[in-house]
Amino acid sequence: MSVNPVQTALEENIERRAPSLPITSAEKANMIIHYYRGEMGRMTSWRDRIDRTTNWAITVVAALLSVSLSTPTAHHGVVLFGMLLVSLLLLIEARRYRFFDVYRARVRKLERHYFAQALFPQADLKPDWAEAIAKSLRTPCFLVSYRDALFRRIRRNYCWMYLILLLAWMLKISTPKLLPDETEADVVFSWRDAVANAAFGPFPGWSVIAVVGCFYAFVFYASLHHASDDGELAHGEVHV
Repeated sequence: MSVNPVQTALEENIERRAPSLPITSAEKANMIIHYYRGEMGRMTSWRDRIDRTTNWAITVVAALLSVSLSTPTAHHGVVLFGMLLVSLLLLIEARRYRFFDVYRARVRKLERHYFAQALFPQADLKPDWAEAIAKSLRTPCFLVSYRDALFRRIRRNYCWMYLILLLAWMLKISTPKLLPDETEADVVFSWRDAVANAAFGPFPGWSVIAVVGCFYAFVFYASLHHASDDGELAHGEVHV
């Protein structure tokens, strides 16, 4: 049977280009160590992006509150604008959190199934734990929905920022000395006055209060909502 020299040369060229897979236990251990470092680097990078967005949100809250509460000429809409900016940063952070969760899950699987087993072996762990990592590497996909990521970030950090903004807004519309038409009174004495102070441009006060109330009902629900702990969140308590 004659051998095609062109096909043989092509196969040899392909074999020379393809990287060799680890065979010995030492090679596999070395590969896992380097892979773990790489995943740690990506996880740390996305964690830094999450923290950066949170820092921006805190800075926005502090800056707008200092502007709104420092002078009576500042409109209460400044606080409403702060709620809008914080919500925009929240949406960005939820997206970043979904990427961070992918790399965190890979790192946690390596730590829980490989490094923990090397330090103190246990027989109850699944022997096919690496299959999930290989599947994630072949077809990367998000492990948490955008809604759950949004709820987690609200529950962990943003609920407190929204609470501070709500208290500042209520203080702004209920304190005449913080309003443009300053009076001698310290607080409003009727619900009608507070509703009138909440007016925003062409929108009457009752509609602004209704929108803010609906928005904070959603924030309250998201803060108390706990999704079922599955995946790596089911193991341990130290999670972002």
